Amino acid sequence: MRTKIKDILQKEEFDYKVNVKGWVRSFRNNQFIALNDGSCIGNIQVVIGLDTDETILKKINTGASVSVDGMVIASQGKGQKVEIKADSIIILGECDPEQFPLQLKNRPSLEYLREIAHLRFRTNTFGAIFRIRHTLAYAVHKFYNDRGFVYLHTPIITASDAEGAGEMFNVSTLPAGNPPRNEDGSIDYKEDFFGRCTNLTVSGQLEAELGAMALSEVYTFGPTFRAENSNTARHLAEFWMIEPEVAFNDIHDNMDLAEDFIQYVIRYTLENNREDLEFLAQRLADEEKQKPMADRSELGLLEKLDVVLNNKFERITYTDAINILLDSPTYKKKKFKYDVKWGIDLQSEHERYLVEKHFKKPVIVTGYPKDIKAFYMRQNDDGTTVAAMDILVPGIGELVGGSQREERLDKLTQRMSEMHIPAEEMYWYLDTRRFGTVPHAGFGLGFERLVLFVTGMTNIRDVIPFPRTPKSADF
Repeated sequence: MRTKIKDILQKEEFDYKVNVKGWVRSFRNNQFIALNDGSCIGNIQVVIGLDTDETILKKINTGASVSVDGMVIASQGKGQKVEIKADSIIILGECDPEQFPLQLKNRPSLEYLREIAHLRFRTNTFGAIFRIRHTLAYAVHKFYNDRGFVYLHTPIITASDAEGAGEMFNVSTLPAGNPPRNEDGSIDYKEDFFGRCTNLTVSGQLEAELGAMALSEVYTFGPTFRAENSNTARHLAEFWMIEPEVAFNDIHDNMDLAEDFIQYVIRYTLENNREDLEFLAQRLADEEKQKPMADRSELGLLEKLDVVLNNKFERITYTDAINILLDSPTYKKKKFKYDVKWGIDLQSEHERYLVEKHFKKPVIVTGYPKDIKAFYMRQNDDGTTVAAMDILVPGIGELVGGSQREERLDKLTQRMSEMHIPAEEMYWYLDTRRFGTVPHAGFGLGFERLVLFVTGMTNIRDVIPFPRTPKSADF
C-alpha cells in the first residue's frame, strides 16, 4: 500500500517498511533520488543500491515516475531527518531528458511555465500555489457551512447581465455562418436552443438574491466569465467567484461578514499550509532583492498576511477617501497616473495608497457615487451615493465588492429605468421586491484575487490551473 511522502516526513519515525510512488526531481551519483509525490513541497531522498541494474539506472531521469519499496531510516546526510533505503525500484513512466521541457536545475521563468501549464504543477512554486488554492477553497465552504449558510448552485448559462457590462460570451446552437434572421436583419433567437439570447454568467448574485429571500443565508462559489479583451496581469476571461447573500443584513452587517470571512480563510491557510507559504515567502523575498530599493515591498508575504489578521479593517467613506488622496504628498507631487476628484472610480494606485501608505492596513470604503455603481445597490438618503462597499488590501487593491441591495420596488424600478434596464425582462428579480421584500446585502470576492493575495504572486494567470485569456484557450 502506498504511503504519502508528506506522512513519512511528518512522522519522523524510523525502521519501518513503506511503498512510495512519485516523480524524480533529481538523481545524483547513480545512488540518490529526490522523489516528490505532490503531497507536500518536500522531497524524500531514496538511496538505491550500487548494484542496481544498469538498465534501470538509465531510466531514472528527472520527470520519470517510479515506485519504491524500502525501509525508512535515519538520514546520514544534511537537510533531512529521514530517507528511504530502497529494496526494489520499478520504473512506472520513463522521461526522455532530451525532450522533457521542464528542467528544474535552472529555475524556469513564470512566463515560460505558462506556455507549458500542463506540466508546471510539477514545480515547487506551482505545487505550493495549488495546494494553497485547495485549502482556501475548502476554508470558504467550511466558513459558510459552519455559520448555517446554504450553498446555492446558480446557473452558468443565463439571460441576465448582473453588472450591465455587456461584455459576455454568447451561448448558442445556431449556425454561426448563417443564423436565422428576423425581418429587420437581427438574429432570430427564437430558433435557438433556449428560445432567446443567452450568455455565460458574469455573476451569480441576482439568482443568489432569490435564494436568500427564502433561505435567509446563501452563498455561491462557481465559475464566472467576462469577455473583456484585456491582457493585463489582473484579468481572466474565466474565473471563480464567491458571493454570499444574506436576508435582513444591512451594509454594516455586510462589512462585518466580509471582514470575518477574509480573516478566517487566511488564518486557516496559515495553519494548514505553513510550509508552502514559507516557501513562497522566501521566493518572493529573493525576487525583491533583484529590484531597485525604491521598488521593493515594505512587507514580506507572511508579514502582509499578519497585517490582515491582526488589524481591525479601517472603515471610511468614499468622500473621506477622495479627501485623503487629494491631501496626499503623492497627489501634490503629481505622481498619480490617474486624476483624483469626487465622482471617479478609484484606480488600483489610489486603493493601494490608502492601504499601503496612509492606513497601513486593510480598508473598507463605503458610500460610492451612484453613477459609477450597479443598479441594484441601495440608494442613500443623500440621493447621490449608494450603500456600496469595497475592501482594499495590500498589494492588490480591491479584493471585495459588495453592497446593501435596493429592496424598495419603486426605487429599484426608477434606477433601472435611468440605466435603461428593461423591467419586463427582470420580472423575476422584481418579484422579490413585490412579495415580502426585506433589507438584504451581499458581496462578491474573486477567488483568484484571493489566491493571488495569499500566495504573493503578481500575475493572476499563475493562480488558476488553466488560464483563459484573449487568444489563449489551450489545454
